[in-house]
Amino acid sequence: MQHNNDLNLEAYRHFNAEQWARLRADTPIGISEQELVAMRGRGEVISLDEVSMIYLPLSRLLNLYVGATQDLHRVTSTFLGRLQPKVPYIIGLAGSVAVGKSTTARILQALLARWPNHPKVDLVTTDGFLYSNAVLAERDLMERKGFPESFDQRRLLAFLQAVKSGKRNVEAPVYSHQIYDIVPDEVSVTDQPDILIVEGLNVLQVPRLQQGADSTAAVSDYFDFSIYLDADAGDIEQWYIERLLNLRETAFRDPDAFFHSLAQVSEGQVVDFARRIWRTINEENLRANILPTRERAQLILRKNIHHAISDVYLRRL
Repeated sequence: MQHNNDLNLEAYRHFNAEQWARLRADTPIGISEQELVAMRGRGEVISLDEVSMIYLPLSRLLNLYVGATQDLHRVTSTFLGRLQPKVPYIIGLAGSVAVGKSTTARILQALLARWPNHPKVDLVTTDGFLYSNAVLAERDLMERKGFPESFDQRRLLAFLQAVKSGKRNVEAPVYSHQIYDIVPDEVSVTDQPDILIVEGLNVLQVPRLQQGADSTAAVSDYFDFSIYLDADAGDIEQWYIERLLNLRETAFRDPDAFFHSLAQVSEGQVVDFARRIWRTINEENLRANILPTRERAQLILRKNIHHAISDVYLRRL
């Protein structure tokens, strides 16, 4: 496996898919084929078998962790002699563009919401905390979209701090991949969920200390559990190309789509465009900023060339 030569395997327990599947115990699947189709990202072929083998054991593990944290919350309330504000269990999910984070997040959200002790599960993507295209253009960062400096880190940290403090109706901006920008005057609201899944490229990154910086806080400081979705860079590049080709035939046909022009050119031109964007932006971001955070995750889900999770690495306690 590429990358595994620089993964500290001693820090993790390794399971292949079959070994991990045995840890499902009697956890019911609770998702229909129709629901799964709605959760899939473009070009992904995840099956109910993979949900059963990989995601059900993971939902069982997370349920145990959430239950333990809820017990700790009750103990703290008893010690202080008063009920503490409801604080969500926050799960961070990191990984490259096109590796399948959104699909993984949606499946986890659906499965975790079926456990009776944490039925309210919210999902927030950090895309909403990108600076608007206007700000990115003003700062000459449009070609760095997705890099750490393209995110409003202060606003993201303020959002997580409010959620983790037990505040109600915490607002987050909304990003549209169709218009490739923040949606004006639209917000999503997080209102004291039992679990919050935070999905994004750089959510496990340690902040760089810069002169004049007013905070050394990291997004991951607010996570109770973290997951990294891993795959060979060459495989992810191919998935990225396939995704753009799929979008060329679907969403990009909308005249209002930011990349509508890609629906007007040949397949070969779209492939050339995708390769250029991958190699000059996405791959550089992966190698410089995203991949180095992999070993900060408590769980690594490793995908094979077929977009299926073949290996699971669980950090030793």
